[in-house]
Amino acid sequence: LGLLLLGALPALWTVLLRRETAAVQLELEPEPRPPRARWGWNRSPAERGEPSGGGQKTFRALLAMPAAGREERVSPEQFGAAGSLSSAAGFSPVERGIFWSRDLEAQVPPGFAAEEAAAWLAAARAARVAALERGGCGRSSNRLARLSDGSRACVRYGISPEQIQGEALSYHLAGVLGMQERLPPMALALVEARGRQWEPVREELRGSLWAEGAVVSLTRWVDNLTTVVAPAPWGAEASGGRRLQPLSAGELGGLAPEQLVELVQWSDLILFDYLTANFDRLVSNLFSLQWDPRVMRRATSNLLRGPDGGLVFMDNEAGLVHGYRLLAMWDPYNEPLLRSVCVFREGTARRVAELHRRRSAAAELRRRYRAREPLWARLGFLSERQAELLQARVDFVHRHIAHCRAQ
Repeated sequence: LGLLLLGALPALWTVLLRRETAAVQLELEPEPRPPRARWGWNRSPAERGEPSGGGQKTFRALLAMPAAGREERVSPEQFGAAGSLSSAAGFSPVERGIFWSRDLEAQVPPGFAAEEAAAWLAAARAARVAALERGGCGRSSNRLARLSDGSRACVRYGISPEQIQGEALSYHLAGVLGMQERLPPMALALVEARGRQWEPVREELRGSLWAEGAVVSLTRWVDNLTTVVAPAPWGAEASGGRRLQPLSAGELGGLAPEQLVELVQWSDLILFDYLTANFDRLVSNLFSLQWDPRVMRRATSNLLRGPDGGLVFMDNEAGLVHGYRLLAMWDPYNEPLLRSVCVFREGTARRVAELHRRRSAAAELRRRYRAREPLWARLGFLSERQAELLQARVDFVHRHIAHCRAQ
């Protein structure tokens, strides 16, 4: 009897092993999952394959997770009228690791279209200034102008000519970079009390203390703009005293569609402000953290939001000229801001790469500035040293983008 039992043990072991294997297979069998929530946001941790507590993911959850690096594309037709995706559609906001997806970029408000801007600039240069009013346009030396064609414009009179030069050059550099639609149309004007353009407001000019023959900027007035607070990661991390961390594709999964659309525009803004060394926007807020820990929860300087949700990059007087004189003071804030972005508009990255390859940043800016601004010679162009600094900053941005790609 003992020998018979001993001989039966292998068969019994095989039966038990088969049962255990079947039980494991049943345990690992994926359960039916409910349809994805719109855009994949607002799903519970369990639906996303994440543990509900703080422990490690289970083997079943790991199996349910999508393969690393997989990118799902959706067609523009899958976007609804309100800019959301159908519940059945997969969506990835980033393509190839560092570029905003085309579908997401298609949802960014168009801003100031090139044709619309060109038409306004031509009309503003030909119109007469019917009235000048105080308030609404920044410094007390600035004025809100009512033009004879019925439109309005902010007239900015710089404390020094280099501020108006910086405003004009920043506007046209945005055109070189393909992001001019985010800046309101801007033209230069020559103050001449007896000239045709200013004759209706000759008395107001006398009280303005503007110098005869000064160059001012005319910037299109935009109604119904609202303030903008810096989003995470910049606002939350900076106000908490933590070091700014790179915005990467892995951090975007839990954001709402409107947040993603805004981040697309912020990535351009931070890159633009680094190239121009503009310290009078988010950088000034970061600087103020040393005495105001809540400053990042307040409105960002010289940045507003239009009625359609698009960001408007206002008042760029500190860019390129004034900003380049103060690099030593402000670059300790500008550089970390640039390094905090590792997702870019592909078109912006392509233009930066081309300016880097050709080493043509200043030449492209000069060509565009001379072709589109009749009064460019009144203020002149960048000095040789400033042109070198612009190219060096383009090269630095290009290396940073390459570093993000390598990561």
